[in-house]
This record gives sequence, C-alpha cells and structure tokens, in this order.
Amino acid sequence: MATMPNVALLLMLQLVFYGKVTAATWCVARNDAKEDALQTALDYACGAGADCAPLQDTGLCFLPNTIQAHASYAFNSFYMHSSMDSGACDFSGTAAIAKTDPSYGTCVYPSSPR
Repeated sequence: MATMPNVALLLMLQLVFYGKVTAATWCVARNDAKEDALQTALDYACGAGADCAPLQDTGLCFLPNTIQAHASYAFNSFYMHSSMDSGACDFSGTAAIAKTDPSYGTCVYPSSPR
C-alpha cells in the first residue's frame, strides 16, 4: 500500500511529465441531439473504429435498445480509440465529454484507451 508521501510524489511526477493531473472522462450522446443526427453519427463511429460489438442484440450494451444509449457507447468507444482526443468527441455536435461514468448494469464504458 502506498503511503501519503509516495502518492504525493507520484502525482507531482505526473504533473511534471504530463503537464496535468488527469481525471476519467467519457464521450456520450447529448440529450438534446436529434435522433436522425445521432443515427448518422452512430453509423460513422461504428464504421470508423469504435467497438460496436456490445451493441449487437446479444451484446452486454444492447439494452436499452435506443439510439441515445447505443450512440453513447459507440461515441465513447471511438473517443477511447482516438486516445481521448477532445476533438474525437463531437460527432457534428451530438456528443459531449462527461465526467460521470455512464456505465450501467453489465454495460461498462471504458474510461481509458486500451
């Protein structure tokens, strides 16, 4: 178990080497996005590197079977695939970066690139 001085040292080193202390973020669909725009963005994300297998009818993130839920998972997968570049979480204005974990039940949203 790390002691407090060791944790402080690790945080300082992270700040020196990376310029900031990072917190987990996720990319999710905006609540006010129109369904047709979400569908277009969802199709793009799944075709451009997002892991959309969990959204298939037997996948862990299929339910709820809504464009909003599926787009959020795909957007986050694409965002992680893009090394969490903030520009990778826009999807023509249908997405936003969240600081609250959107995972639910068996559907777990990754919080860091793999």
